[in-house]
Amino acid sequence: MKIALIGASGHAGSRIAAELAARGHAVTAIARNAARIASLPGVTPLALDLADTDALVSALKGHDAVVSSVHFTATDPDQLIAAVKASGVPRYLVVGGAGSLEVAPGVRLIDTPQFPAEYREEAQKGSDFLDRLRREHDLDWTFLSPSAAFVPGERTGVFRLGGDELLTGPSGSSISFEDYAIALADEIETPRHSRRRFTVGY
Repeated sequence: MKIALIGASGHAGSRIAAELAARGHAVTAIARNAARIASLPGVTPLALDLADTDALVSALKGHDAVVSSVHFTATDPDQLIAAVKASGVPRYLVVGGAGSLEVAPGVRLIDTPQFPAEYREEAQKGSDFLDRLRREHDLDWTFLSPSAAFVPGERTGVFRLGGDELLTGPSGSSISFEDYAIALADEIETPRHSRRRFTVGY
């Protein structure tokens, strides 16, 4: 497949690029600074300012899917969604956040007293992005939330998938960037969560 990856130089984006490349996909790796994108077979770096909507639409055209792996506080959901729709790409997958996941019926992780204040703005923007996608009826979107701890680690291929509830295990709630990338690549190859959010964790 031909996949456009926005934010390919970040923690999650770089692992997603590596996973997709290992599976033989052709990846257009988009970042503000293309020099930070790892050299991988099948990966074409592209320097682009996301604020330039016309350039973004042009870059996305002709792909089978778009993956967005960018900070929510640094992007405009309306602008990104409009660019994907204008490009004609049929699928849009978003690297989400854990803050909007429920820890009890009607209680999101971000609503709990122990949620770190320094992550609150980003988490709220991520929740707003998900709400915006849920109002979108003309785009085949998927929002994949990680677990509470989203960290560098190993590619094990052993994890669980869930819906809107935070996944927890014996060691808490966590997922590595590497295993998250597997779950996202699996969803690209075999869509199971069209117009839905899902989550991945140990």
